[in-house]
Amino acid sequence: MNATLATTPECRRLLAAAAEWRLLGLLLERPRPGWLEEIAALEREVDAADLKAAAAEALQQAREAIHLDVFGPGGLVSPREVAYRGREDPGRILADLNAFYGAFAYRPQAEDPIDHVAVEAGFAGYLLLKEAFARAQGDIDAAEIAVSGFGRFVRDHLQCFAEPLAGRVESGAPVPYLVLATQALAARTGPAPAAYRGLAAEDDEGEFECGAGTDGGGCPPHPPPS
Repeated sequence: MNATLATTPECRRLLAAAAEWRLLGLLLERPRPGWLEEIAALEREVDAADLKAAAAEALQQAREAIHLDVFGPGGLVSPREVAYRGREDPGRILADLNAFYGAFAYRPQAEDPIDHVAVEAGFAGYLLLKEAFARAQGDIDAAEIAVSGFGRFVRDHLQCFAEPLAGRVESGAPVPYLVLATQALAARTGPAPAAYRGLAAEDDEGEFECGAGTDGGGCPPHPPPS
């Protein structure tokens, strides 16, 4: 890590926030070899009590089978944004995500589809890192673009389903670490717009398999964020 970046107060704040979002994304991914070690390392970097609690529970109880029972294909709760957007065009939602990711050169390494909650949380953290680096370099324009992108992304995507997702996990799949992680996410995005509250998530597995429709399903993409 760049020493200047690490010692700038504003950048330290941004790096701490980025670590929180990265931990959130990781907690919502499928456990895999090395996953527990990553959780433990990030837990030491964050101060937020809710995330520390979620990480502590994950270190004790998280298993691949548990994750798949909840978030896997045919699982108890859909982790995908398109499942919470009612009758909105899924292709347009995916196209807008692709526009965001492309505009900021974000290339998710996770195996999950681009509207998976873990991927979206990881992108939010990535935008905070982009802002931190831009501010460290004195590039105010780039920093403001990252700020705008973060705000728009949370408002237009994560906020639409984080709260309903947390509610469904708590009521339908009460795995403590996933309950805590989704509640922590919803606390950071804020309440969902009224149109999405209480909206039943439909079982979209099969229609939207991993990677399917990532070109926006033929719908014209929105203009890249600016």
